[in-house]
Amino acid sequence: MAEYLILAGMSGAGRSTAAATFEDRGWFVIDNLPPALIGKVAELTSQAGAEYERVCLVAGRGGYEGIAELAPEIRRLRSTGARVRVVFLDAPDEVLVRRYEGTRRRHPVEATGVLSAIQQEREMLESLRDEADVVVDTGDMNVHQLHDRLVELVDRVDAAAGMQTSVVSFGYKHGIPLDVDLVFDCRFLPNPHWVPELRMLTGLDARVRDYVLQNEETKDLLSRLDDLFALLLPAYVREGKSYLSIAIGCTGGRHRSVVLAEEMAARIRKRGYAPVVHHRDIER
Repeated sequence: MAEYLILAGMSGAGRSTAAATFEDRGWFVIDNLPPALIGKVAELTSQAGAEYERVCLVAGRGGYEGIAELAPEIRRLRSTGARVRVVFLDAPDEVLVRRYEGTRRRHPVEATGVLSAIQQEREMLESLRDEADVVVDTGDMNVHQLHDRLVELVDRVDAAAGMQTSVVSFGYKHGIPLDVDLVFDCRFLPNPHWVPELRMLTGLDARVRDYVLQNEETKDLLSRLDDLFALLLPAYVREGKSYLSIAIGCTGGRHRSVVLAEEMAARIRKRGYAPVVHHRDIER
């Protein structure tokens, strides 16, 4: 049976780069397919001996005619039993404005000013974003980082559990990630930043790790999170969730959250999953 990937997202968030990435990896990419024809494409590609087994449908590039019908068509496609994944690319409004001002391209939504067009587009795509299996925040990514992130999402599926998990550390002063499902705050733990000999190190250093993990509140937090994951992870798998992204944040994203992200990932591995770990702000 064919496999389908719906690629959608905000204009300026990287759909062109994403489409090229999937095409380079052997996906049959169809750009701007009217939602009403999705069923016909599925019918043709699901037949025995069909030429294409991996089909990527790019939504929204070039206009938004019929976009309201896309979410219902995706649900209809899922109901056939086919493997369907929806990847939605997003970025903060200020990043999208800056990208448009840098390229001088016209926004596909007609409005007075780029920011107004972006806000209108966000409203138009709200139901489609809700349908997404994973939302990728491209705000801090260059084209190479986006390529690597997409390859990781699509190609490295946790075969054992049927759900790919990721754990990301971040700093609240740099903003909460857009593309996560669960967010935990560890700013209540003692901060290595205020220890002179630890300040210039990161949570990947053994001295910082020992400083954070020796605290009784850290031990209690990890124990409670372990119990929570014991409940949530199998429940998400039963519900057919393809991706689960967990974020842990501290003030700057260099010390406590890095240690906790690595420790949380280690505990998740013991439960039979294979999480990918990202430290978004460790170099800031």
